[in-house]
Parts: sequence; structure tokens; C-alpha cells
Amino acid sequence: MSSTSPWALGSLGPLLTPTNFLLALLVIVGSSQVSKILHRGAHTARISGPPSPSWLFGVGRILRAASDPATMYEGWSRAHGSVYALPAAFGTRRIVLMDPKAISHCCARDTHGYFKYKLAKLAIQDMVGKGLLWSDGDSHKRQRRILNPAFSNVTIRKLTPIFFDVGYKVKTAWDEFIEAGTTDESVIDVQTWMNHVSLDSIGLAGFAHDFGTLRGEKPTVAAVFDAFGHGKVSPLQGIIFALAPAHSTQAQPEYGGDCRCHARALAQGRGERSGESSAILPTVKAEGNEEIITQDEIMAQMKVMMLAGYETTSMGTGRTVEELDMQTRLRDELAKLGAVDPTWDQLTDSLPYLDAIVHETLRVHPPAVEINRVAMEDDVVPLSTPTRAAAGGATTDRIAIARGTIITVPIRSIHLSEDIWGPDAKTFRPERWLSGDEPAAARARELSGHRHLLTFFDGPRICIGKSFALAEIKAVLSVLVRNFAFELRDGLATKIKTKVAIMSRPAIEGEEGIELPLRVRRLV
Repeated sequence: MSSTSPWALGSLGPLLTPTNFLLALLVIVGSSQVSKILHRGAHTARISGPPSPSWLFGVGRILRAASDPATMYEGWSRAHGSVYALPAAFGTRRIVLMDPKAISHCCARDTHGYFKYKLAKLAIQDMVGKGLLWSDGDSHKRQRRILNPAFSNVTIRKLTPIFFDVGYKVKTAWDEFIEAGTTDESVIDVQTWMNHVSLDSIGLAGFAHDFGTLRGEKPTVAAVFDAFGHGKVSPLQGIIFALAPAHSTQAQPEYGGDCRCHARALAQGRGERSGESSAILPTVKAEGNEEIITQDEIMAQMKVMMLAGYETTSMGTGRTVEELDMQTRLRDELAKLGAVDPTWDQLTDSLPYLDAIVHETLRVHPPAVEINRVAMEDDVVPLSTPTRAAAGGATTDRIAIARGTIITVPIRSIHLSEDIWGPDAKTFRPERWLSGDEPAAARARELSGHRHLLTFFDGPRICIGKSFALAEIKAVLSVLVRNFAFELRDGLATKIKTKVAIMSRPAIEGEEGIELPLRVRRLV
């Protein structure tokens, strides 16, 4: 072999150290990825946006440090239009969508035209497996088709008594707290209890397993999911996504063994609690066809149910009781039903103020603050309101999106936007759901999500457990409001803020570890 052969690495002598080789490899991979990034930027429409404070981080560190990123997104929207370019890592841009028509277009093409980041998908795979949350394209269609019957109104109607039962378990525990004291009230961290309510409800209604958190048990899954409310996303995330889109991370698999055990039992046709039905059991074999869901997919769906349901229902119920001024009116509405619990039909159609409070909570306090996707092919996105081109160019009613471009839908900012929901958008006001046709919220009605909200997202990836979550929140809330009155622990001096992490959570300013302490007083 000639000494000039490219395979004659030994001729490089001391220059070819393992460190130098790895550095060279990183430079090659990094250069390739940067080249792809610059190429996609050249084919995406040049639209207006804020200047970049950092070539390396873009606005990542600013958003991470902000007390409320939603206000920053809204401010940029007012300055640059409802669709704008936001500086990201390595001088690149992501496209922020706050335009209803653009959001509807991209949501409709989710799972085939727009995917999650590769890194995000691998993290989801490590965390919950290859279930509905992970899948795209034909795999997502197949899993969704098999699972749909498990979350139909017929199924949720049968599961509603479980939600009431969980609510009464909370009542019993809180009664014991109050009886152990010297007054008719007790200070309770309500959000922690709503976390327990959510996990136990999902276990019992989802796959006939009692996690026992309302009895004081501490399953591993609770600690894993709590981490989603306390960890912030690093500003390095944008760099990792930009340079290593296929990089895998090991998320938190600690609870996989438990889920695998329960999945095996379900696949064999037996639940932990004999005689009890669950939402996921009917999906082992889809009705009317020969499609089979595998044990691994059952395990993945169980994890997805726990993760998605845990955040949505625990946050929805907890933040609802925080809104103290609404209790009396809601209690009066429930009292019209007498001493009996509402039926599923009444929860759905006959309690308008309960429905209004729940949906206003989901508007003001959505668990997921934003959604990010990557364009898998070139696209042209239509706009309901023309946006401004960069460098003083003309306005346009559509924008070109190149393959590989990252788009962001800032859900919380959209829900609190005065341009979309009117001048009182940041005020918790359930009455907006009762009037039916508020002129100030005309743009909100252009949003195509459930009740014009993006809490459950939209399109093919709209939350399959939406009806499950709404029934659970309403059932538990009806039990608690009829039996207890709630006040802020320190009165008006109690400063509750929204802590934005991977999921948003309530927090008391200046206190760690306590999320939503309320004075709970027994009524009956």
C-alpha cells in the first residue's frame, strides 16, 4: 500500500490522537449540519422578527430567563405580525405561528407533513416507548384507529363512576385532616393532591391498577412525572437539536418495569382488580378487524396515558379551585341536582357554569406552554392576517416553509393574547364561555381546536384522551366544591405565579416545594 494512500493512517504519526480524531469528526458532522441549516434558511420566506442577541443561542437564554415567556411571544407578535421569525441557535431561525389559519394548516398536516424533532422522538421513545405520542405517519394512523374505541363517549360514560370514587377518597382524607385539627379548616397543598387524583384515576380507569397515591403510597411514576414540572429546558437544547437531530438520549425509564408487568397482565386478559373495566382493555384487539396491538404498544399507551393525563387533569383541577370567586355560583348550580352526583350526560351538557370554569382554566393555564414541529417537506402556509416581510418588504398572505424548518406554536401566549381573545384575555372570566358570541374574541373563533383552544392541540394529533380528561376534572371538581370552600392560605397576600418548566405548574413566590397551598374549610 502506498504511503500516500488515505488508509495509511499510521503515516500521520502523533497528529492522529483519539482526541484529534473525535474533534475532526465533530467538525465534519457539525459542518454538514450547519450546511443543511443554511440551505433550509435560504428556502424559507424572509419574514420580520426580532434581532438576535446571540449567534450561538438566539433568544433561547432570554426565553429561559423570562418570568413569563408568553408575554414575550405576544410582544414580538405585535411588533412583527402574527407569524414571525425567531432567532435560534447558530444564527438560524424558527418560525413562530400565532395566526389561526396558519396553525390550523400545520395542525392538519401533523404526523405526515410536520414531525417532532428526531431528538424529541428518541427522548419520547426512551420515556414512554413507541406509542401514540411517539408515532407519525401510517404508524400513528394505525394506533389511533385501534385506540379510538377505548376513548369513545360510550367508554367514558362507563368510567365516570371511577372519577367520582376518586373524588370521594380525597374528601375522606381531607375530612380526617380537618378533624385532627382544632378548627373547621386545614391548610392543604391542593396541587399535590390533584396530582394524586390524576394518577390514581388514570390507573383505575385506564388499566384497572390502583397506584394508591391517595393512600400515601409513592410509586416511581409519580416522581418521574413530577420532574416534568420542575426541570427547565436548557438553552443548549436548540444547539443540540440543530447539530445532532439524530442524537439519542436516555430519558427516565425507571418506571418501565411496572408498566411492563401491567401490560403483560392486560395482554393476557386480566386486570389487577377483577370485575372492573378499563379504557385500554378493549384496545388489545380492535373491534371489527384483525388489527392487533402488541404488548409493547400496550405498555407504551399506558405510559402515554399516565404522562398526558397526569399533567392535564392534575393541572386543570388544581388551578380551577384556585379561582376562589367562582365557588359560590358553581356550588349553587350543582345544588340544583340535589344530593346525588351528576350523571355523565349532566356533566357534559347540563352544567354550563361548571363547563365554563373548566374551559376557562384550560385556556388560562394550559399544561403544555408550546408545541414545536419540524417541516418534513417544503410547504406553503396560508395566513388569515398578512405578515410583514423582512427588511421593509411587502406584506404577504402566505409564507414558504422549507423542509427542516422548525415551527413553534406558543399555546399559552395564544390563549392569553389580547389580539385573539380580546382586551380581558389575561383575566380569568368563565362568563366568556356563556355568552356564545363575544365580538372581542372573534379571532379566537378562527382557531380550530376543541372549543377554539389548543390545550388538546388539533388535527390528527388532537389528544385522544380529551373526553377522559374533561369528565375526570368535572367529576372531581363537583365533589370538592360541594363539600369544601377554598381560600388562599395568606389571603390576598398569597402570590401565586405560573412556573414555566417542561410543563407549567403553580408556585408560591419565594417558596420551594409548595405549589398551591389553600385553606380548605368543610361545608357539610
